[in-house]
Amino acid sequence: MTYFILFLAILAEVVATTALKASDSFTKLVPTVILVVGYGVSFYLLTIVMRSMPTGVTYAIWSGLGVVLISLFGYFFAHEKLDLAACIGMSLIVIGVVVINVFSKTVGH
Repeated sequence: MTYFILFLAILAEVVATTALKASDSFTKLVPTVILVVGYGVSFYLLTIVMRSMPTGVTYAIWSGLGVVLISLFGYFFAHEKLDLAACIGMSLIVIGVVVINVFSKTVGH
């Protein structure tokens, strides 16, 4: 259940970050409301996850997968370019998250 809640926190953060760009420096009301609610939901869910998972591991997974998902969203929907270095770096982030989850003894399995 912890990983499901973490996944929801990541999705809320991705929605909020997408709305952040759409808010046009907080000049558009609807995207601004979406980003405030999205980050609020994400942080609340993170507090639940941190009851059973160490803060560093939680944050590594949340931020790492958030970066990858936001970058993929930007690539596919906002036509933002990703060069080879960006793709390699994001691959390393995903590999790091996998290593933490598979091999770390700080994560409850």
